[in-house]
Amino acid sequence: MNNIQAVINEALKPQERKPSGLISPSSLGQCFRRQYWARKGEMPSNPIDDRAIRVFKCGNLFEKFVVDNLLKVNPELKTQVEITKDDIHGYADIVTADEVIDIKSQNSKKFWYVAQEIKAGKKVEDIFYNNWMQVMTYAWVLGKEKAGLVFVSKDDLCIEQYTLPLDEYWKNEIDMELTKIRYYWDSKTLPPVSPRLYWKEKEQKFGECGWCPFKDKCGETK
Repeated sequence: MNNIQAVINEALKPQERKPSGLISPSSLGQCFRRQYWARKGEMPSNPIDDRAIRVFKCGNLFEKFVVDNLLKVNPELKTQVEITKDDIHGYADIVTADEVIDIKSQNSKKFWYVAQEIKAGKKVEDIFYNNWMQVMTYAWVLGKEKAGLVFVSKDDLCIEQYTLPLDEYWKNEIDMELTKIRYYWDSKTLPPVSPRLYWKEKEQKFGECGWCPFKDKCGETK
């Protein structure tokens, strides 16, 4: 048989999609320049490699594992609910009568790291800020009272769940984020470089640039 990894890579090869020009809640909390280019459909200078694509697909499988088993016990749950409001568009993983829940997969080392962060006094809303922005936006659009994050370990299937109310803090955060995004978009102004994810304590800087699909393009742009 042909090289199995090569076959899988070919099967998972992303298909070209026309950019919607809409705001994706999953990108909230990222660098504003990165969001701007992604929304425009700019060609990434640093596209994700085959391994990363396989990892993302694995994450989809873990999400399906959680959702399928939840539906066996709670068939009334709504899943993959399309969210549309003005210039915002996305899909919520799970929607209940009063909550929106998003499912994320991560390795067991991240579970340990988060536990240490919380033990040191860091708030879960700060640790997963961009994830909360995504799920809180879904809750806001759908008029739900709260939002939740469920993390599944890809190594040993450990599960952690967090729930927070959609309070004024999150409504203000969403409003400020959308206001900035819309300003740059409507004025056709390229945002300044503003990494906001993956804080590195030792280096005292955000590591988002290292993972950005526009890293080289950004470095060459004034």
